[in-house]
Amino acid sequence: MRDLSMHVLDIAQNSIKAGATLVTVRFDVNEQEVLTFSVRDNGCGMSPEFLARVTDPFTTTRTTRKVGLGIPMLKQSAEMCGGAFGIESAVGEGTYIHASFDLRNIDCIPMGDICDSLLTLVVLNPDKPDFLFRASAPGLEASFDTRQLRQALGEVPLNEPDVAAWMKESIEEEFKPILEVSEV
Repeated sequence: MRDLSMHVLDIAQNSIKAGATLVTVRFDVNEQEVLTFSVRDNGCGMSPEFLARVTDPFTTTRTTRKVGLGIPMLKQSAEMCGGAFGIESAVGEGTYIHASFDLRNIDCIPMGDICDSLLTLVVLNPDKPDFLFRASAPGLEASFDTRQLRQALGEVPLNEPDVAAWMKESIEEEFKPILEVSEV
């Protein structure tokens, strides 16, 4: 994967396939310019046996091909720039994936258009799951929660064009200042 935004889509899609009703995506940048990206879901979770093999590219739940590159490539991208990768999961409880990236390292992958990726997740999944996006950097915080949006909109679908346009503007306004700090 060429950039972090592609990893965001891939890992969140895994959560959706796992039947999650809530997917939390976080981006946290610290003073040392280390970005921690994480996805937490309340999906079906993984057995200890599958969890032990999940970073192997030849481990996948897909039936259309025999390789699963998303999680192994995220791990590689993080470790390649001096970061770290971790995954926790329990059957019936969900999964938590986190990866850190040293943004000062020359081998750190680009961010890509994370705001568009977040919007895409919501627009392409207007009914479920709910998404909670959070980001922080020193002195900055952002949050976007589809549960609050659904409550305010009532029966109006999240993929309605005017709603999608508003979400795009809102996500960019909240998250770009933090994510641009990450691209310095």
